[in-house]
Amino acid sequence: MNKTYVPTQDSLEHKWYVVDAADQRLGRLATEVAMYLRGKHKPTYTPSMDTGDFVIVINADKIAVTGKKRTQKIYRRHSGRPGGMKTETFAKLQARLPERIVEEAIRGMLPHTSLGRQLFTKLKVYAGPNHPHQAQKPEELIVHTIPGGNE
Repeated sequence: MNKTYVPTQDSLEHKWYVVDAADQRLGRLATEVAMYLRGKHKPTYTPSMDTGDFVIVINADKIAVTGKKRTQKIYRRHSGRPGGMKTETFAKLQARLPERIVEEAIRGMLPHTSLGRQLFTKLKVYAGPNHPHQAQKPEELIVHTIPGGNE
């Protein structure tokens, strides 16, 4: 009889990775980071468990987008009050809070459940090249892009 393998929380090891977002495409970076947060790169991946790793994204202020997204992409948030919808373009949000752009792109690629909220806490995004996680000895993660792609 076949049984599904379910790893125990004690057997899981969570590594730390650091990603440089400078001149990376937003969507390509977000899919790769979401895969590592979810743990899909590991042989012990289980869909209903947190088997992923911690990911630190640096240089979020230097993220790149293609086409007219810089002026036409709209970010919305709502205060919960009547008439409380606030909208902002990509360029304005990048000038104000560049970390939020990367966070929202990655959050949208995680499950929209309590597991997704738990996985999102393992993401650390910083606008500049410095981060306070040197003690965890993060490994560098190379985001793979399609060579010669239409980026």
